[in-house]
Amino acid sequence: MILTQNLTKRYGKTLAVNNLNLNIERGVIFGLVGENGAGKTTALSMLATLTLPSSGRAYVCGHEVTREPQAVRRAIGYMPDAFGVYDDLTVMEYLRFFAQCYGVDRRTISRRADELLERVRLADKRDVYVNHLSRGMQQRLEVARCLMHDPDVLILDEPSSGLDPKSRLEMRAVLAGLRELGKTVIISTHILNELAEVADEVGILLRGELVAVAAVQVMVQHSSAYRTIVIDGRDLGDRFVKALFADPHVAEVRPVSPGWEVLYAGTLAQQAELLSRLVAEGFLITQFREQPTDIEQLFLRLAAIQEGVMS
Repeated sequence: MILTQNLTKRYGKTLAVNNLNLNIERGVIFGLVGENGAGKTTALSMLATLTLPSSGRAYVCGHEVTREPQAVRRAIGYMPDAFGVYDDLTVMEYLRFFAQCYGVDRRTISRRADELLERVRLADKRDVYVNHLSRGMQQRLEVARCLMHDPDVLILDEPSSGLDPKSRLEMRAVLAGLRELGKTVIISTHILNELAEVADEVGILLRGELVAVAAVQVMVQHSSAYRTIVIDGRDLGDRFVKALFADPHVAEVRPVSPGWEVLYAGTLAQQAELLSRLVAEGFLITQFREQPTDIEQLFLRLAAIQEGVMS
């Protein structure tokens, strides 16, 4: 459904997207993760026919984005990372307006809008003016707007951007529900955890280059195989780090404030043995606690390995 071949975009001397190669199958929810400035918006903008590539090819539903832009636009629902709203339209009027722009049969617009408002949890807001909605509600309304013409592909740029924790959870539930519709979806975000329960696959974009692609489930399994331990105490210097690496289950050690963060592949019993050994060797440990391993850190480590630089 979405295929790119060495897709590249330059702005003067700046290489925003470099040789992007994607192959996203029908019905797959794909997450594109990267820090601000990594090239996510530029990549999605090219897929949505809003930005011309400098080189390379991109196909959406079999249509090449530069040669058949109108066909691509009919096949997609696009949600930009920033959007305006019409202050003088109610939620229902807003959806009707965009449905008519896409040529949706007028006899089905109201029913379609009601179904989608139910799906995005805004059924009780149908007569409320759009500018009176909260930011989170407006974001969910945009998802409904993208679906009004029943496109095969959704392109969502940072759909959870600027939302509070409660609104993020609500948006996550809406995005997870897209799976039931069988849509092909590409979602960009700089917060990987937003995709853990939503996406099938995730790609990391680092300074315009796709450095890693993996199934979310693989990363979750990888996360459960490791424990992150935070250790603090007095005079925990080079000798302490050397003592940590004497344990074959220690995969990585890095300084944090306060103390050290240890990526540990052993069992809870082996973790207890590590603590006992450190104390027996004379280290004064004031803190030894496990914290959940952030799946985002695991992806960033993978990106660092792909780049040839360990974090």
